[in-house]
Amino acid sequence: MRRLRRIAFAAAGTAVLGTLLGPAVAVAHGLVGRADLPIPEWLFGWAASVVMVVSFVGLATLWQEPKLEESSGWRPAPDWLAFTLVNPATEFAAGVVGVGLLAVVIWSGFAGTQLVTANFAPTFIYVIFWVGLVPASVLFGDIFKAFNPWRAIARAAGFVASRVVGPLPRPFAYPRWLGRWPAAATIFGFAWIELAWVNGQDPSALAGATVLYSVLTLIATAIFGTEAWFRWGEGFSVYYNLFSRISAVEVRHGRLGFRRPLSALCRLDAVPGTVGMLIVMLGTVAFDGASEGPQWSSLAPHVQDFFGKLGFGPGDALELAFTVGMLLGLTVITLIYVLGIAGVRTVDERPFGQVARTYIHTLVPISAVYVFAHYFSFLIYNGQSIAFLSSDPLGRGWDLFGTAGRTIDYGVITAKQIWYVQVGVLVAGHVSGLILSHDRALALYQKARVATQSQYWMLAVMVGFTTFGLWLLSQANQ
Repeated sequence: MRRLRRIAFAAAGTAVLGTLLGPAVAVAHGLVGRADLPIPEWLFGWAASVVMVVSFVGLATLWQEPKLEESSGWRPAPDWLAFTLVNPATEFAAGVVGVGLLAVVIWSGFAGTQLVTANFAPTFIYVIFWVGLVPASVLFGDIFKAFNPWRAIARAAGFVASRVVGPLPRPFAYPRWLGRWPAAATIFGFAWIELAWVNGQDPSALAGATVLYSVLTLIATAIFGTEAWFRWGEGFSVYYNLFSRISAVEVRHGRLGFRRPLSALCRLDAVPGTVGMLIVMLGTVAFDGASEGPQWSSLAPHVQDFFGKLGFGPGDALELAFTVGMLLGLTVITLIYVLGIAGVRTVDERPFGQVARTYIHTLVPISAVYVFAHYFSFLIYNGQSIAFLSSDPLGRGWDLFGTAGRTIDYGVITAKQIWYVQVGVLVAGHVSGLILSHDRALALYQKARVATQSQYWMLAVMVGFTTFGLWLLSQANQ
């Protein structure tokens, strides 16, 4: 135990030193300056790292047998609740709502005002859909599956076609080697639209991209079948399903029930592309946080000038520069994870790729808290605008629901409270990653001593991700 504490505290000390000496990065989408904190910022780094180390020691001491790997503990919800929330009528209604919202996004993007803040499409896509569905999935399970408009359209089209022309030909088998790579490419592409595309805020451009993605998704569904494509290939289905595995809520065989939180991640099938998917999820958010910081602000013009000298126009050069930045974000996340897996392999002699897939599920809660911590103020403040934009989606002075006169209430939460929430969820997510990693090691190695030894490096990974996340928050809007 003495050796365990010495190694654990050394890992934490190294990460905290990085927090104290490393660069300060500004948070993207920050809307208000953070108020003066009652304790110094560096103390948050120490406190977070101490929490991680104490959690590690506590797990090594008290968590001697796998609890999440063995059973999910799923139990059905009471009949009245299960039938009220999950039945053919609610499933149909959710699909109709999803398709309706997709139609409004496309309609408002093309037909509405092109002023970003007055058009329904940008706020719904970037705030409600991209950010809001993440905490909703963590709390309530895979709700996007019910509201997924492309899945609803595909199923409806298949039903109608089978009634009109008879039995449909069987779709092609989805290639196992393809795995989640299409989903990873989709999430990277969406992040590129948000962070790098010069027209990424333009309502009509977003509507056009939505139409294109809808067409490509329905074509892929026709080729590989609805269930296969939405399980493996459709980016947003895969994205929100990963987050929903943190939740205690699960619909199993059409029946609503409850399970142990985090337990579904232990049954994540790490097919090809799963590691790439998590690297993209973490790396793009990390770059978004760094993109308004002093380091990127000083580097980006030089990168843009480099592409300008190669003959690219200003807009293209800017897009290429931010694409490079996104790839750098992915590289940083990859290096942290690779170092951790390399350390685990001092105990686990399996091939590197196999070990990397074994522990990739531990990055899902970290990805969730990166998104939540980074975009929390964005969601809390800008999310309120959906109330008045819903009444006037085209920006033409309508008041369909009597909410057009509402405004954003910036007093709903203070900047200091935002900081506490961000740090709290960041630490909680990384502790969850530690729990998942420790539980998996116990199931693999069976002996608690060997399992603990294998987790020294994973502790360093979690502390590294924690301090890196704090870098992205510590100097917001200064």
